[in-house]
Amino acid sequence: MLEVEQYEYIRTAHRIYNKNVSEIARETGHSRNTVKKVLRGEYTGYSKRKTQPFPVLGPFHDVIYKWLEEDLEKPKKQRHTAKRIYTRLVKELGFTGSETTVRHYVASVKRSLGLKSSEAFVPMEPVPRGEAEVDWGSATVILGGEEVRVKMFCMRSKYSGMPFVRLYPCERQQAFFDGLARGFEYFGGVFPVMIFDNLTSAVEKILLGKDRKERESFVRFRSWYTFEGRFCTPGRGNEKGGVEGFVGYARRNYMVPLPRGENLEEINDRLLEECISSGERKISGREGTIMQLHEMEKETLAPLPRHPYCNERTVSDKADKYATVMVDKNRYSVPASYSGRLLRAIMTVGEVAVYCGEKRLAVHGRKYGNNHWVLDGDHYLELLRERPGAFRDARPLSEWRKTWGRSLTTLLEQFLDRHGENRGIKEFIDVLLLTRTYGQNRLEEAVARTLETGLGNAAGIRHILESAERREETVPPLEDGRWKVLPAADISAYAVLGSGQ
Repeated sequence: MLEVEQYEYIRTAHRIYNKNVSEIARETGHSRNTVKKVLRGEYTGYSKRKTQPFPVLGPFHDVIYKWLEEDLEKPKKQRHTAKRIYTRLVKELGFTGSETTVRHYVASVKRSLGLKSSEAFVPMEPVPRGEAEVDWGSATVILGGEEVRVKMFCMRSKYSGMPFVRLYPCERQQAFFDGLARGFEYFGGVFPVMIFDNLTSAVEKILLGKDRKERESFVRFRSWYTFEGRFCTPGRGNEKGGVEGFVGYARRNYMVPLPRGENLEEINDRLLEECISSGERKISGREGTIMQLHEMEKETLAPLPRHPYCNERTVSDKADKYATVMVDKNRYSVPASYSGRLLRAIMTVGEVAVYCGEKRLAVHGRKYGNNHWVLDGDHYLELLRERPGAFRDARPLSEWRKTWGRSLTTLLEQFLDRHGENRGIKEFIDVLLLTRTYGQNRLEEAVARTLETGLGNAAGIRHILESAERREETVPPLEDGRWKVLPAADISAYAVLGSGQ
């Protein structure tokens, strides 16, 4: 029922303060038709509808309910918002209705499922001072079909709201420096002032007030890019509320549904596209798009240094009897012939490269955590040829086997049947050694041809690969159009010589 106080307010607003129907509808939340009825007649009240029809949204009710029901099993911070559902309906299903309609229905479904649907933000009015805020969040992604918990580096301009997001397997200092360096490159310059929490990657000790004892490595990084670091009061994350809110926004809008990829780099490429496209949005209460505001603030940014910061760590370790070196509590393989030698490993955020002097022996994707074995089967082929009995259960081959095509598996089976266990495995290892020269794809193509012709040894496969390579190196003939055809020569003068005249 319409309360009599509301009836009085509507009529007073219109008659005394000359407010129009639209203004009153916005202030009271009543429809324009209800406001018009109040202005036309005396107070009688009205009965609220028991159900709200959704004629345009009706065909999508089941889809929305399914998405929200699935959210019950998802991380709380990566569930659908009404905004995200509306965006997906438009992009994926061609929905043509309004966002308001979707919001009303989503709110009712969330209430029925017990999902929280309200959110609030503190309005800000920044000015272009060349300041950016940084924060870490966490999210869940699907890598290779499995759910993996990752860390989300978020950097946001305090003035324009321009965002940058990148995923990492951890929050370690190298990842922190990498995120900052990539962020500066993305923004096209260095923010003179960077605002952080008291994260251990930068702060060694919290002193009185705003004073901090910064880590020496952070001071070196900060000096390279020449920015000032400001740190929030402990427990007062609102001092960088813009990025605090953005972490949640990015998780709800960029990470719903859960991103899928074979590796983090693949997902990060898509996240970068999301960040760029967000430049077309407008922040409530601000004039111009985020990208337009960012163009205005570029004058406050310092230029990038000529060279990026060398974000590497170097350790030395002796290769053990398993031909691995211990790096950050994980083992990485090197060619077996280097077992027992002192080697040098250079770590970046995503890679571990192992050197002997100036010679690079191996490059591996970096693992985080403890007690992981990162092994390249190629490093053990000569050793396995000497000890074919270890072939079947060789740990270095377990991951490599997953990448073999059917042709290699069939060839191994034929070699074992034709030559027996030891000789068959040695012959097959001779085939695998060809990947060093020709690569796995070309090798598998040659093996497939070998199986068709019935050849049964490594020499035949090597011959096919060498023949194909010689054909590629042959100089192709000139095109017909490049030849100039000369006119026929006149040889009548030679007839005189023949006649004896």
